Amino acid sequence: MQAYDGELGAAVARAQDGDEAAFAVAYRLVQPGLLGYVRGLVGDDAEDVTSDAWLEIARDLGRFKGDGAGFRGWTATIARHRALDHLRRQRVRPRASASEQDLLDLPGPQSTYDQAMEALSTEQALALVGGLPRDQAEAVLLRVVVGLDGPAAARVLGKRPGAVRTAAYRGLKRLAEQVGADGVTDEAPRTLGEST
Repeated sequence: MQAYDGELGAAVARAQDGDEAAFAVAYRLVQPGLLGYVRGLVGDDAEDVTSDAWLEIARDLGRFKGDGAGFRGWTATIARHRALDHLRRQRVRPRASASEQDLLDLPGPQSTYDQAMEALSTEQALALVGGLPRDQAEAVLLRVVVGLDGPAAARVLGKRPGAVRTAAYRGLKRLAEQVGADGVTDEAPRTLGEST
């Protein structure tokens, strides 16, 4: 993560000086984890919410002070605020009708078998994380998907680092139990005729 954060920090510094290509590098380095985190919070609306977050990130980039790891934490904080705003608005306004939703769900030209399989496995993992209590789910997403350390995740969530580490540990333990209960283990498969 340190080499990644070094590259990210350098890209952010260049982007703050107006280098658009450097901003694109920072985006490519941060976006997958950020999108996964937001998807864990808001589900299918994650791309829209993350886009809103990137608009704010681009607008306020000049105010950011820090390194690559700090940038990941800063972007996660912004994305979390946009996600919570989105969830509040959702409670107030009704969802799209079925016909509108059908149009929105039409596949784009980039649909391929590999993308579908990747999305399916990501969806399954996020569904498992979504079944955790909210504090555990957010801690796991920030620590594992976004890659933040305990103190950075704590700043994003407004909690003590120990509370975030404990929530992440409990969430990961619960996930391991769920995955183990579904028949997935760390053991290698046995072949026929192998003695036990």
